[in-house]
Amino acid sequence: MNIVIIGAGFTGVELARKLINEKNQVVLIDNDKEVVDQLSNRLDCTVLQDDGNNLENLEEAGISKADALVAVTDNDEINMITCSMVDAVYPNLLKIARVRNYSYYVNQADAQKKHADTFSKNHRPLYGIDYMIHPDVEAAEAIVKAVEHGAISDVLTFGNGEFELAALNIEKNSRMDGIKLKDARLLSETPFIVTYVETPEGTDLPDGNTILHAGDRIGILTGRDNIKHLIELCGSRIDALKKIVMVGAGRIGTIVADHLIERRKNSFLKKIFGSSKKLAQEFYIVDSDRELCDEASKRFPEAKVFLGDITDEGFIQEEGLDKFNLIICATHNHELNMVVSAYLESLGVEKSVALVAHSDFAEIARKIGVDVAVPLRDTVVDSIMSHLRGQSVTEIHTVSNGELELIECDLSPKSKFAGKSLKDIANPGEYLLLLVKKPGTSNYELTTGKTVLSPGDHLVIIQRAGNKKVLAKFSGE
Repeated sequence: MNIVIIGAGFTGVELARKLINEKNQVVLIDNDKEVVDQLSNRLDCTVLQDDGNNLENLEEAGISKADALVAVTDNDEINMITCSMVDAVYPNLLKIARVRNYSYYVNQADAQKKHADTFSKNHRPLYGIDYMIHPDVEAAEAIVKAVEHGAISDVLTFGNGEFELAALNIEKNSRMDGIKLKDARLLSETPFIVTYVETPEGTDLPDGNTILHAGDRIGILTGRDNIKHLIELCGSRIDALKKIVMVGAGRIGTIVADHLIERRKNSFLKKIFGSSKKLAQEFYIVDSDRELCDEASKRFPEAKVFLGDITDEGFIQEEGLDKFNLIICATHNHELNMVVSAYLESLGVEKSVALVAHSDFAEIARKIGVDVAVPLRDTVVDSIMSHLRGQSVTEIHTVSNGELELIECDLSPKSKFAGKSLKDIANPGEYLLLLVKKPGTSNYELTTGKTVLSPGDHLVIIQRAGNKKVLAKFSGE
């Protein structure tokens, strides 16, 4: 593919790196000369100093021959206007814009949902943007998923939520400690697949002879209702989170609270918040900004909102925050989120979820004791990549500090794998085929060696990041 990226911040650069690794042709545009000079020597692509919201500049950069335009500058309006301008001249070009203004995101989603019939009849998307990506929405949804699972693990959901992938630690003397994977399945009648294993030596795609050890972190894929049982096999447990404190009443915190408090009303999280009759669980919101606290008090009358400094030990003791089951740190000060989460856990808080900048910080956060670290920037890159992989790919997620990718794709009739069983095409060191959804059905199935693939099957595959050969085998390219 030929992709033009406007904006050479973290997201633009990381996106360019991934696309270059996959042998795509990339043009990266930024108007900062110093940034462009630095990146020209670091990236194996064309890096131009120019204003990306100028059509003449874009045409000189090759927009007429491009497959996609990705606008990720720090200015929402520039991203949106650029996509709209390009759409007027090149309507068949895929256009993706990152926005941080929540109103823009909500307005687009509401308009296209309200007028779905109009937009389904060859009508151009609102603002000419095929996909609008909002970082805070992506991060908030990841935080909510973690809370749904007792803050034991970061979780990915597939299909309509029937299958989930959780990253779990193997605890010492647990039933999984010291066992071979081929024997681990004998521990339970619950069907599951260990998708990857992180050890001090690195990350591997496992096979039946892989031995699990205490301290290893593994990805387990299983049915939604089975996660709790498998967490217990690994030596942990999910306790009811009856007392939650959320630090940060900004945009991400507000989205998280909207989800959690609304779901409490609907008894959606019974296994976490207890019986549907017990709606008096404590949900605290803490922020040092008076205006944000006032807004939170009006928006969430069910919650207790405090204006205070979460780093003040006197405030923590006075409000008894060290006695809570869970702390969610969702401020835009990512270093503060890490430190506060680890500190509160050291005082007695049972579980913690921290919003961090990117996957490198997520790894550090876990090492200092944070249970779940949500990397804000990586969620954005993953979301954009999923839209750039072509029509056969519907979604992509990176796991294990970006070393592995989970790809959802459709099996092409041209693929040599069509009509073959999994045992005949399996290659554990290169990839693992995890889930399959047959055409005309709505539910996924865990794969076995006897699973036979058919054209049109929707698949979930895990592979090393950037390995285009695997996807080519399934897409028939």
